[in-house]
Amino acid sequence: MQVSRRCGCVDAETGRQRGVTCPRLPADDDHGSWYFAVQIRGLDGQRQRIRQGGYTDPEEAQAAGRALAAADHDGAGAGCTLGQWLARWLATKNALRPSTRQGYATHIRLYLDPRLGKIRLHKLTSRDVNGLLTTLASRPSPTGRRLSPATAVRIHATLRTALNAAVRARLIPVNPANGAELPRPRRPHPVFWTAGRTARWHQAGERPAVAVWTEQQLAAFLTSVAQDRLYAAWWLAALRGLRRGELAGLRWTDVDLQGAELTVAQQRVHADGQVMVGPPKSAASCRVVALDAETIQVLARHRERHEELRATADAGWQDSGYVFTTATGTPLRPDYLTGRFRRLVAASGLPPIRLHDLRHGAATLALAAHTDLKVVQAMLGHASIVLTADTYVSVLPDVAHEAARETAQLVLNAASALGRQLGS
Repeated sequence: MQVSRRCGCVDAETGRQRGVTCPRLPADDDHGSWYFAVQIRGLDGQRQRIRQGGYTDPEEAQAAGRALAAADHDGAGAGCTLGQWLARWLATKNALRPSTRQGYATHIRLYLDPRLGKIRLHKLTSRDVNGLLTTLASRPSPTGRRLSPATAVRIHATLRTALNAAVRARLIPVNPANGAELPRPRRPHPVFWTAGRTARWHQAGERPAVAVWTEQQLAAFLTSVAQDRLYAAWWLAALRGLRRGELAGLRWTDVDLQGAELTVAQQRVHADGQVMVGPPKSAASCRVVALDAETIQVLARHRERHEELRATADAGWQDSGYVFTTATGTPLRPDYLTGRFRRLVAASGLPPIRLHDLRHGAATLALAAHTDLKVVQAMLGHASIVLTADTYVSVLPDVAHEAARETAQLVLNAASALGRQLGS
């Protein structure tokens, strides 16, 4: 290990920093700072020279150099930066879903690497992690918008997962991302487009974060799009709660009309600017969805129209095997479903909802129809019944009013019985 004093003065002729050759260094003890240089192993096992400065005296530089050299004895890569480790960690995660990999890569590229990437892995502290979270909460994102608490939590989760891998690799003894002071995001719960909310939307453009249609509004929409080529897709999203990627990934081999069920076995998602086919969102999302008689008829009519398209397309037809396709049989991009649904909603004149809100509506309508919560959880493919219960606490206005009347009637009946007892 070498220790030296350097400065950042620039030579007027060469334009380069003078470093250890600056003439002010021998005469001025306060000029420049102390550096150490040490050879350590990188993540590939090869030796590399690391120079690091900013220390006030040679003893401090030597101590820092010895600490880095000691970390190097624990294994290759112990002295790497956080940025180097994040790149290595992501490159080894071969089993990730495409959307998950893209999320990790975005978090690293936009937030983790710019803020913390140059810090040596073994020197990263919980203070650094909390500083990152404070920065994320107080400053706009690279896109100019302020990050939501939920996004900050996901960024922290990416960092924590990567550092857990570093602990398992014995590059660091503990994970500095554990115990961080995380924001508490609030899960938006679906609310219905009541008459009052609809009026405020018409008057001021005000809309809830997550809104769903009442059963009358949903019926009006389905009636208005009955002749749409993708009517069956909107039906499945609205009544069976399929996600956008699940609709785009549904194949005819996954549909059993005779057995009155369909199987969610894959999804089509956007990742790295491409559409990829992968497994459903989670293990619980791989599920069998029961079909009622009307849904079977909707899918049967859709298949008939599908065959008619095939016949008219002739040689231009591509037999992809998917249920929902373009007019020539090619698979649909998930974002096409989003755009088409948005245009249909605008044309219907109904208050706006997102395509994913049809899924929220399917869950809430099922609960309003007194469907068992466990059945709704299975239909949606949620891993936990707690998630289902926590998210879909809203009920149809008519059901809420009926519950209020029944609750009041219980009290009135009790009061009447008490009055009879006192009078007797």
